[in-house]
Amino acid sequence: MVLTTSLLLLLGLALLAPGLSADQPQCVLTGNWTNDLGSNMTIGKLSSNGEFAGTYITAVTTTKKEIKASPLVGTQHNNTQPTFGFTVNWNFTDSTTVFTGQCFVDEHGKETLKTMWLLRSHVDSIKDDWKATMVGTNNFTRLHTHLE
Repeated sequence: MVLTTSLLLLLGLALLAPGLSADQPQCVLTGNWTNDLGSNMTIGKLSSNGEFAGTYITAVTTTKKEIKASPLVGTQHNNTQPTFGFTVNWNFTDSTTVFTGQCFVDEHGKETLKTMWLLRSHVDSIKDDWKATMVGTNNFTRLHTHLE
């Protein structure tokens, strides 16, 4: 009886150890997100190996062309506040953006995606390569719909 009680107490303490808390909320990428510039993205269901797909609608662009929803594909690590990366293949311009970041949950349960991105635009010659890549950061928060 004493051995069983000791083992249960030890197991309980292990679960409460930093980084192993059983009640730490899971940050989930699946869903609808908006960023600090007003761009929106939808991330679909994660596969068993952490792959996902979705769509991205930017609120900002340097082109005069009509903005269209563009496909994104990515992967994430499977833990409570996962790191992730995804690529957006813009279908209304000859450019590609890669994002990398981490999904955080604060003490109130609010999820935030902290990201950094590289945007590569098409240029006509190597002499214009210097102006082809931009870098920036965005913070995304969950966009709740009436159905959620």
